[in-house]
Amino acid sequence: MNNKILDIPPEKRKHLDYNVFFKRRLKDPKFKAEWERQQPEFAMIQAMIDIRRKKDLSQKELAKKLGTTQSAISRLEKGNISPTVNFLQKLAEALDSKLDIRFLSYS
Repeated sequence: MNNKILDIPPEKRKHLDYNVFFKRRLKDPKFKAEWERQQPEFAMIQAMIDIRRKKDLSQKELAKKLGTTQSAISRLEKGNISPTVNFLQKLAEALDSKLDIRFLSYS
């Protein structure tokens, strides 16, 4: 498929490419600080989605393994609820994986 719009560099397109927009927004110190504050939560959510997909499970199938509902898994993956460490341990077991939480030093 020949998609002419993809041949145009992002900065020359009439609409704003998301990556260009995001890089511009990160230049704003307040936006960058808030993004960095929320980054651990975003990373955790993405890791949950990635492992579920890697195990080839739907939200409904995972919910059944956990004894919960598909809508609860959806809310979790959207970031609408914050899981407890206990829930994350159960999630890891249901996904046949190990939960690994770390604190990394800045220095």
